[in-house]
Order: sequence, then structure tokens, then C-alpha cells
Amino acid sequence: MADQLPAAAAEAGDLRRRLGVGDAVVVGLGAMIGAGIFAALAPAARAAGSGLLVGLAVAAVIAYCNATSSARLAARYPTSGGSYVYGRERLGEFWGYLAGWCFVVGKTASCAAMALTVGGYAWPGHAHAVAVAAVIALTAVNYGGVHKSAWLTRIIVVIVLAVLGAVVAAAFVSGHADAARLTLGGEIGIAGVLQAAGLLFFAFAGYARIATLGEEVRDPARTIPRAIPLALAITLIVYGAVAVAALAVLGPHLLAHATAPLSQVVTVAGVRWLEPVVRAGAAVAALGSLLAMILGVSRTVLAMARDRHLPHPLAAVHPRFAVPHRAEVALGLIVAVAAATTDVRSAIGFSSFGVLLYYAVANAAAWTLTPAENRPPRVIPLVGLLGCLVLAATLPMSSVLSGGAVVAIGAAIYALRRGLTRARRGAG
Repeated sequence: MADQLPAAAAEAGDLRRRLGVGDAVVVGLGAMIGAGIFAALAPAARAAGSGLLVGLAVAAVIAYCNATSSARLAARYPTSGGSYVYGRERLGEFWGYLAGWCFVVGKTASCAAMALTVGGYAWPGHAHAVAVAAVIALTAVNYGGVHKSAWLTRIIVVIVLAVLGAVVAAAFVSGHADAARLTLGGEIGIAGVLQAAGLLFFAFAGYARIATLGEEVRDPARTIPRAIPLALAITLIVYGAVAVAALAVLGPHLLAHATAPLSQVVTVAGVRWLEPVVRAGAAVAALGSLLAMILGVSRTVLAMARDRHLPHPLAAVHPRFAVPHRAEVALGLIVAVAAATTDVRSAIGFSSFGVLLYYAVANAAAWTLTPAENRPPRVIPLVGLLGCLVLAATLPMSSVLSGGAVVAIGAAIYALRRGLTRARRGAG
């Protein structure tokens, strides 16, 4: 969920190169192994049934292409901003702006999806109310300048992996798993599999975090290209095991309509004592993801506001807490409204649409790199670009229409701002 977080201010001095391949892989796992898998399985099953397993593999391939393109660009432009910077430098100011706009709107929807995941697992009967409360609480935490540290990230990853491992073990030792439920149904077509891939892409959000480590790893030209596929492969194995377990126990139809899929897996498997543990683990994972997302999106808003691509007052930094407080409050309000009025499937679809377009810009920018600039094999940005566009187009129609409308609004704002700037210059 691409997550390259603009800093409020550049730190003085150089960072120490002390991270090896293993450290970089842990960072990647910390960014990917989170609440997405708790939320994305149900909408993916609704789109493709047991074909979601194929969709998971497709999403992983496109994630690998996106992460590789981002890594090569990050080495060339070692600064905060991600595709907002890459698009601007390689394709022009508009494409950089469009990437930043898509990131902000897409990740804002991700925040709503994570908040609803907290509500869906913590208190299913009042999911929207819990989601809004979670957004308000974590916005207040970020306002006070409390950041999620590396040790907290590792603790959350360990908790999530333990919970997922317990779900898989419970599913396969219970006797309720049926391999016949994994069989692809004849009614599932390519469009359904691609839609599932687009929705499951949400669960891989964060893989490009590895690409931002260029200043802190030993021999980044070798370490980062090795760490990315390793982290993605481990994540795919974990997610694949969880998806197989959920399908084998629940079947595509029951999984598609589950509000808390993994809790339902252990309940149907007859391991009811584990159900509160799964709910707690999902809530912890979603809260950790939500905290990081609010932190990251607010910093992107800050960067775009400084460049006057968003209202300039949002660029203010609190004199005491040293945080972009106006950006955080504005983001918190928007996410709270979204969490109160939408559902998880709509939020995930809208988020995936924005983030896929964001990475489409990254792949297009990577295509323009020369061999002297350490360009990846051309097939990687090509597959990444086409894959992002195809998955975005095959998402649920409501997500495509609403996402397309928001992107069009962003483009119109850019054109209006450019027109006003030219008019002022002409008048001067």
C-alpha cells in the first residue's frame, strides 16, 4: 500500500549503511504482512470464488514488477515522495502530480478499509462506530508526534504471523477442510480472476518500502534486488496458505459473504477458543496498519501542499509537536466520514484503483531509464504498467467509476491551477 512516506524535513547527515539482505527482508515483511489479508479474502472470493488463488499469484507478479521499478528509480532519485518524484522527473510535472494525487486518494481509502477491518473483527455489530473511533484515536496519537517505531512493527508482524499460522493449523487439523472446495468453478472467468487480483493487490501494499532503504543498506545495488523477491515470495507463501485454508474450510460462497473471514474459519473448524485470539490479532494488525497509513498519507499531503498542488495551509507544521497537524486533522476527518459511510469491499476497491494508477506512473517512469541509469529489464516495467492498468480497469465497476471520477477531479484541479498561474504571470 506503496508506501514511500515523505518526511516533514530532511535530516542532516548521512545514514549509516548497516542493513543486510535479512534486515531488508524483515522491513519488507513488516510492510506487507498486515491486516490486508484479514480483509481482502472475502471480496476476492466474491469476485472469483476459488479462482482467488490464481488472482493472488497475479497480484504478486505485478507487485514484484512495481517494486523492482520503484527500487531502480529510488536508487536514481534517493529522496522522499516515491512516484510523485519519479513521475515529475522522468515524465513531467503533471504525471508526478497525478501519481501523488492517486496515492493520497488511494491510501485515504486504505485507511478507511483498515478502520473498518478493526471494527469488523473487534465488534462486528458496530463495525462503523468502532472504525470511526479508531480513526479519531489514532489521528490524536499522530497529532501528538508519537510514531510507530521499528520494534513495534516487528512485534505486530510476529503477532500477525502467529495468528495466521494458528488459523492455518486449525483449518487443516480440524477435519473440516475439504480439498474439493478448491476446485475452480466453471462459471469463473478471466474477468473475475483479474478483479480478485486487483482486490488482493491491496494485501501486498507496502512492498516498495524496501526500495526506500538505499541509504541504509550495505551494497544497495545487490541487497535491494535480492530482498524484494525474497520478501514477496515469503508473503505470497503465507497468504497462499491462509487463502487455501479459508477456502478449504468455508468454501467460496461462505467465504465471499464472511464479515470476519478468518474468525469464521476457526469457528467452522470447531476451534472456538481461538476465535477471540484471531479477532484480537486482526484488530492489532489493522490498528498498526492504520497508524502507519495516517502517518504516511499526511506527509504526502504535506509535500504536495508545499508544492501548492494541494491547499497551501495544509503545509503547516505544529510548532510544538513538529507534525503536519492540519494535514493530519483534515485526513482524519475525511477517513472518519468514509469509514462511517462505506463498506470494506468498496474501500478496498477504491484504494486499489488509486494505488494501481500510482504504480502505473512508476513503471512508466522506470521504462525511461537508460542502461547507464541501471534500468531494469524492459519486460518488468512493461508488465508492471500493463498489469496495473488492466487490474484497475477490471475492479468492481463502482470502484472504477468513483476512482475515475476522483482522478478526473484531480486533473481538473491541476489544469485550473496551471491556468490561474499563467494568467497571473501574463498580468504581471
